[in-house]
Amino acid sequence: MMIVRPIRSDDLASLMLLAGKTGVGVTSLPQNEQRLAARIDRAIRTMNGEASRAEQCYLFVMEDVDTGHVGGICAIEVAVGLSEAWYNYRVGTLVHASKELDVYTQMPTLFLSNDHTGYSELCSLFLEPDFRKNRNGSLLSKSRFLFLAEFHDRFAKKIIAEMRGVSDENGLSPFWESLGRHFFSIDFSHADYLTGIGQKAFVAELMPKHPLYVTFLSPEAQAVIGKVHAQTEPARAMLEAEGFRYEGYVDIFDAGPTIEAYVEDVRAVKNSRLYKVAIVPETEHSPQALTYLVSNTKYQDFRVMMAQADEPGEVFPLTEKAAQALGVVAGDLVRAVTLNPKEIR
Repeated sequence: MMIVRPIRSDDLASLMLLAGKTGVGVTSLPQNEQRLAARIDRAIRTMNGEASRAEQCYLFVMEDVDTGHVGGICAIEVAVGLSEAWYNYRVGTLVHASKELDVYTQMPTLFLSNDHTGYSELCSLFLEPDFRKNRNGSLLSKSRFLFLAEFHDRFAKKIIAEMRGVSDENGLSPFWESLGRHFFSIDFSHADYLTGIGQKAFVAELMPKHPLYVTFLSPEAQAVIGKVHAQTEPARAMLEAEGFRYEGYVDIFDAGPTIEAYVEDVRAVKNSRLYKVAIVPETEHSPQALTYLVSNTKYQDFRVMMAQADEPGEVFPLTEKAAQALGVVAGDLVRAVTLNPKEIR
């Protein structure tokens, strides 16, 4: 049985193992023990109300309650860009026109932007290969939506997610090779690592501030603007099904898309509701049973899991084992929503 819970200080070793399996492109999970320990500390201070808004981050892990093994991680940054500038490119258009020459051209252009400053961000989603089954990826990613629904006043009205851009098996990004390398003179993987450990000042120091014409880039670079890594396609599709949309912003290093939504419009936030817990025996579910995301309503001891049930009325049925995993008893409140939009009757 899998649950998603807030990270603890004793999860550092598990987090280091996960970081070693991410590969290039997951900048918020660097394989750096000091940096990861600091991030865990930041998350704990956030939970304890000891972090400023610029520092606040909620960090969650997926744990197999039967073995205690931690196999996944996800996070929500409360407000990006308040302590360090938040950069991306806005894909826009510049028009060049001359009536005398009868010339009119529209040029796709990249504008350096800080437009998402202050937004909340979904980040650090990673599930180790052995856990990529039984819809664990959906549980891990969407667990954050129940936290947002329950504690929405702690976050911005709008939330974003940066999607991993295209790079090959050797970590080479065609967008970086055509653009970033000319200004930074370092490999994409090294720039990726530096941003992951918080050394972002070089972006402001070295990146050109004027608009960049897309047509000056290589065909390979142009082709990946706004595209995601093959391994990230399911994550993008999942978030878009929840209401996230691409609005023309891309990462400055690999041109991966940033997708965004108003928190109140996210399907799992908007459609979730509260139920009272009813303890039921372990039985086989009917063919009409649906899979739900279910969370308790506790802040410090937040828990999320998947559970099957027929369409509930005023109560949500949980087995004794499931209730124990969530930390609830009969009569307690839980928040629930169908795991996927297509499961709504």
